[in-house]
Amino acid sequence: MKTADFDFDLPEERIALRPADPRDSARLLVVKGGALEDRVIRDLPDFLRPGDALVFNDTRVIPARLSGVRQRIGAEGETLTVEVEATLHHRDAPDVWSAFMKPGKRIKPGDRIRFGLASEAACDLGRLDATVTAKGDDGLITLTFDLSGPALDDAIRDVGVMPLPPYIAAKRPEDDRDRSDYQTVFAEHDGSVAAPTAGLHFTPALLDAIRAKGVSTHAVTLHVGAGTFLPVKADDLADHKMHSEWGEVSPETAAALNAVHTNGGRIVCVGTTSLRLLESATTEDGEIKPFHGDTAIFITPGYRFRAVDILMTNFHLPKSTLFMLVSAFAGSATMKAAYAHAIADGYRFYSYGDGSLLFRD
Repeated sequence: MKTADFDFDLPEERIALRPADPRDSARLLVVKGGALEDRVIRDLPDFLRPGDALVFNDTRVIPARLSGVRQRIGAEGETLTVEVEATLHHRDAPDVWSAFMKPGKRIKPGDRIRFGLASEAACDLGRLDATVTAKGDDGLITLTFDLSGPALDDAIRDVGVMPLPPYIAAKRPEDDRDRSDYQTVFAEHDGSVAAPTAGLHFTPALLDAIRAKGVSTHAVTLHVGAGTFLPVKADDLADHKMHSEWGEVSPETAAALNAVHTNGGRIVCVGTTSLRLLESATTEDGEIKPFHGDTAIFITPGYRFRAVDILMTNFHLPKSTLFMLVSAFAGSATMKAAYAHAIADGYRFYSYGDGSLLFRD
């Protein structure tokens, strides 16, 4: 299977730079059995049945983009500095994060990175130091920080900014509004460096309407990594390597979702993150097991879904692993037609854009 099979042309003006206000007023394209229906997010309860289960990702986005300088001792003993930017990706230990860095080619193990120099606050709040301890072939750089655990978390919150997706950050800077806009109402556990964007559409009123319909709601946690924004560079999908992300499905949630299927209900995932986690936690015979650890599941057409019946998700980038996933879920021809309709009809794309409700093919 070729990456080019998942390409399409998207006009720049279709990329949303701000979310809809209110959140549940965004548009919703319902894709079922090859048919397309234009609705809005607050209509979601119309497509759910008593006994269904809504599963969302309760991760919280951290201000994971850090700016600073690389420090290295030159041949004459002088300190050489270069401005750098890091986007944290995966926490490897209490004091260790893997990250994507710019300019990555100039970073070497042993380099000292001093983040937050623009701040004149007290040392712990205005500066965050790390040492480059490894550099991988996959572009990831390992940073071992001078702080650890909660102290490191606090410092990242003080010196970092919200890691807006590249297609938004290229058009406008991050601002205070993004601190709330780029966070779901479910957000509870710190750890993501990108939002589970389908969840951005939900409001307390919409959740109340869903529960009033007799639909149960359940939380799983998947800390989204910066790899979600990386393009697929391989021509053949078999050559693409997915970056891992940490997730957890509790024993209580696994048991509740298994009971939903046993009783004839459907599992409705809010976002590709919760879908990928549930599919990672499910056995070949469809039993959802408790899960705690990393997943690098890569879903492409031909994959047999084990757990998820309906998927609510935003519109994704061309040639992205997420467009491949939705093509596997609802059918490649169906999704190409759905995206063509969305583009022609003025739907807003990507993280702050409109949503779709996909019924499994």
